[in-house]
Amino acid sequence: MNYLFALIAEGLASGAMYGLVAIGFAVVFKATRVINFAQGEMMMLNSYLAYTIAVHTGAGFWALVPLVIIASIGVGLVIEFLLIRPMIGESPISIVMLTVGLAVCLRSLVVLIWGSEPLVLPVSPGDAVIKLGGLRFYLTQLIAIACLALVVIGFFLFYRYTRAGLAMRAASSNETVALLMGIDVRRIYALAWVLAAVTGGLAGLLISTIYELGPDMYTFGLRAFPAVILGGLDSAIGSAVSGVIVGILENLGEGFIGKGIKEVAGFIVILIVLMVRPYGLFGTREVERV
Repeated sequence: MNYLFALIAEGLASGAMYGLVAIGFAVVFKATRVINFAQGEMMMLNSYLAYTIAVHTGAGFWALVPLVIIASIGVGLVIEFLLIRPMIGESPISIVMLTVGLAVCLRSLVVLIWGSEPLVLPVSPGDAVIKLGGLRFYLTQLIAIACLALVVIGFFLFYRYTRAGLAMRAASSNETVALLMGIDVRRIYALAWVLAAVTGGLAGLLISTIYELGPDMYTFGLRAFPAVILGGLDSAIGSAVSGVIVGILENLGEGFIGKGIKEVAGFIVILIVLMVRPYGLFGTREVERV
């Protein structure tokens, strides 16, 4: 029983980080109807920026959090302004291919600046072990779960009660109508990329405190992608919940079936679910009138 609880606790923690990355995928798709295949690389870049900030400022973990958020906002704005904004009006496939190229460039940029050797983030919230019922968590794992919960609540309030959130929902439904209603779609797109960068930055910081920084960190984004499909490409909250589901299933699969199952568990789940609900567990079903 202790072994089962250990697997569930580890799954909840890794699932929380999957959820944070998956929210970045979903918020960009919801606003622009484009899948950002550079989300994992943006997370990796923000992680290395966190490392550089920590080394040069000596900031502790909690002081580093707002600095990482600010750096992530800058990354999101630069990418949106220089690369995405000039592509407004182009076909979605063109923008998707642009994000693929961006992903490759960011991987090369990280190796060029920081090298290919693994790095260790010099800050940590601590190594305390906290027991909740039968589950035992390291402090960083518990912070990751709490961070995901706060982000989910924030997005729920943002989409439902703020003008920017309502404008983003309107733009995702029909860009032309949104423009006619006076919504500045360019600002909405910029906001979406900033939010994606920030959630990725938070995920990257948490991942870096548990694992080493390395040029292969971007693969965490690929492993989080099944959560986006499972939850629904246009559902940020659904993607977060599905991230936790995928994290738990991965760890249970590895613990009771074998190590190789962890890498494919999420994809097996989405294959099964999509046969029943092609738009995901929480996604919006599109209805076309003919």
